[in-house]
Amino acid sequence: MIITETSRLIISKFSLEDASFFLKLVNTPNWIKYIGDRNLKTVKDAEDYLLKGTLKSYEDFGFGFYKLYDKESSKYVGTCGLVKREQLEEVDLGFAFLPEFEGKGYGYEASSAILKIAKERFHLKTLMAITLPINVNSIKLLEKLGFKYQKRVKPFEDDEELLLFAKQLET
Repeated sequence: MIITETSRLIISKFSLEDASFFLKLVNTPNWIKYIGDRNLKTVKDAEDYLLKGTLKSYEDFGFGFYKLYDKESSKYVGTCGLVKREQLEEVDLGFAFLPEFEGKGYGYEASSAILKIAKERFHLKTLMAITLPINVNSIKLLEKLGFKYQKRVKPFEDDEELLLFAKQLET
């Protein structure tokens, strides 16, 4: 199901049929380095992860992470979307891309579209984002999107310190 489109991207909901793409994405070097190894080794692992995470989020909150399809290359390039984590006060913006599509402006394009629907469709007032301090590209993108650094946090059991950013969505 298509959520929205940009000049280059079709942004749509994940389904179980996307498990092989998702498996490829979560096993890219930057996903593992900056987001963490989800220990998904098979398409079945990816299906289970999608069912318990993204697809459940659509059901519970009406939003989640979305797949990004590049109209020109006819390929899936990554993911961008919204997640409500127990550990954070507000909904969190997240994104990740296949290596061959990094640094081409897809992050800004997709995130801008997601910010718009966060405000207009889901009526969110504030968004948060978390990233590792060493993830310079994500920090730059968040700042370009208007997110402001708030503080360092350790939201997860791994005790990893992350940078917390927030953005007020204009009313």
